[in-house]
Amino acid sequence: MLGALLVGGLSGEAAGLEGRLERLGEAVKRRLGGQARFVEGFVLASLVACVGPLAVLGAFADGLHGDLSLLAVKSLLDGFAVLAFASYLGWGVAASGLTVLAYQGGLTALAAVLQQVMTPAVVAAMTAVGGLLVIAIGLRLLGLARIRVANLLPAVLLAPLATGLLAAVQLP
Repeated sequence: MLGALLVGGLSGEAAGLEGRLERLGEAVKRRLGGQARFVEGFVLASLVACVGPLAVLGAFADGLHGDLSLLAVKSLLDGFAVLAFASYLGWGVAASGLTVLAYQGGLTALAAVLQQVMTPAVVAAMTAVGGLLVIAIGLRLLGLARIRVANLLPAVLLAPLATGLLAAVQLP
């Protein structure tokens, strides 16, 4: 898990994912005429909705089994979070729905395609990394650390690879 975070963070930094997400927020702001905190709301709400364990588990439950129950719970929880963020950060929070749609839709499609390799250990690894990213978002929200969480997103995809490598090495 920590190795996936390290390598994912390095690759996310190299790709400049946080900057790209901010530039996307700026483009949406220009298009919609958003206010001063538009980009901050867009980035923060995108990250909160995309990195939580339910984002991964819900998308995979849908892609693997057609089960929407986790996504329904996640949507309800995200709805309350979005209301709270929107009262403080404005319309940028609502615009983050585009990011969430692309991310969760992509994970659902990926789960359907990779159904054979999505073992419980792989899903657990992705969920654990997502949980650590939620903690990072919490630290960012509290102003305790300026963690570029978007740059850590590749770790969610690298965690299953690390799990598979560990399983292959531990075989007799």
